Amino acid sequence: MEILLGFAGLLLGLVIGSGSLLVYQSQKATTRITEAEVEAKRLIADAEASAKQINLEAKNEALRMQEETEKNLQKRRNELENEEERLSKRRNELDRRIDRLENREKDLNKRQGALDKRQNELQRMWDQRTAELERIADLTREDAREELLVAVEEETRQEMVRRIRDIEAEAKLDADRRARDIVALSIQRLASEHVNEIAVSVVQLPSDDMKGRIIGRAGRNIRTFEQAAGVDVVVDDTPETVTISSFDPVRREVARRALQKLVLDGRIHPARIEKLIEDTRKEVDRIVVEEGERAAYEAGIAGLHIEIIKSLGKLKFRTSYGQNQHAHAIETAHLAGMIASELGADVDIAKAGGLLHDIGKAMDHEIEGPHAIIGAEFCKRYGIGPKVQNCIASHHHEVPQECVEALIVEAADAISGARPGARRESLDAYVRRVRTLEEIANSFEGVEQSFALQAGREVRIMVRPEAIDDLAAIRLARDVSRKIEENMQYPGQIKVTIIRETRAVDYAK
Repeated sequence: MEILLGFAGLLLGLVIGSGSLLVYQSQKATTRITEAEVEAKRLIADAEASAKQINLEAKNEALRMQEETEKNLQKRRNELENEEERLSKRRNELDRRIDRLENREKDLNKRQGALDKRQNELQRMWDQRTAELERIADLTREDAREELLVAVEEETRQEMVRRIRDIEAEAKLDADRRARDIVALSIQRLASEHVNEIAVSVVQLPSDDMKGRIIGRAGRNIRTFEQAAGVDVVVDDTPETVTISSFDPVRREVARRALQKLVLDGRIHPARIEKLIEDTRKEVDRIVVEEGERAAYEAGIAGLHIEIIKSLGKLKFRTSYGQNQHAHAIETAHLAGMIASELGADVDIAKAGGLLHDIGKAMDHEIEGPHAIIGAEFCKRYGIGPKVQNCIASHHHEVPQECVEALIVEAADAISGARPGARRESLDAYVRRVRTLEEIANSFEGVEQSFALQAGREVRIMVRPEAIDDLAAIRLARDVSRKIEENMQYPGQIKVTIIRETRAVDYAK
């Protein structure tokens, strides 16, 4: 029981303590609420004061903006009023101008009517005048126009002819002057002989008795000589002379030298002939190499292959129209180098092309084809450059010329071959060339007759004046020149002269 009472008292104490605690907490909360209400009222008062201040400032700003807007509107309104006033003035001015234009148009219409009437009257008078003129002249308007066009065309053609001649004369004068200067300078600097040494195939004998010893018993000596040398020996009635014939110039030279040694030695028999020809062949081979090296040295071309050197040396025994090809190659190289230096081209390429341009002639008796193409292919095998190859292959126009040095080599070749005394040709070749020249000239329509003059260096062509006029004569000269270039080979140049003569004949009775 006591225990229960003690437990009850404990519970009662706990309840009283809890109540006291709750009362304390309630009072404290009330105090906080009161303080919060006071703070809230203060904050509300501050907010209301701040809002009033902001509202006042906003009203002031709105009033200021309204005043500025009204000022801008007033300014824009004034500008619009001024612009409207200006437009009104412009409109009035345009109206006045339109009125003036309308008045002027009316005036012009009146004048146009008067002009139309006057024009109709003039046209009627013109028609009457034209009809009267046609009646008097016995020509229609179309006939008169045709005659006028013919007269104008003739006058125009004459003027064209004069201008063409003036232009051509001026161009030729400048070109000829420049070409003459370059060619003359090159030839003067070269200063070579007019006539070069000509390789011959004739051996002089001390007496006609030597012919029998050359032939030998039953012809064994001459047969042995021909077989060993690869030539034909002609023993005829020509006194104290034996002729050696061969398509190979080197063989012919070997045979010539060997036969001269046999004649001087006097011991002529098959064994001696074979040994002497073999020794002479070795001697000529040395000469060939020496002459090739000399040509390269004189032309200033280094680094050539030994086979090219040998081919150059073989040209020592090759002639063309009587001109020694070895000397011609060296001369062409010098000329090409001089012309190239004057024109600003590559001097080394021009010299190499000039030196090697006829190298194909050293082997054209062995290989079929033009010597220019043969020489270019031969040089290609031994490392010669493409530009030099083109100079070689194109100097007779077998292939197109691809560089200025090729043109220079062609010109140098022509200069070397066209100098007085440089070349000669047979009578048959000369007659064929002259005949071909006249045949080409006579093949053109309107040609009456033609004459080859100055050893084939000029052709004069007489034309029918009713078929060829002055302008057509100029075209005919060009066409004939072009056809000669395409169908003939010749050194130098050929002058083409067209002669058109008109004669008026009458008789006094």
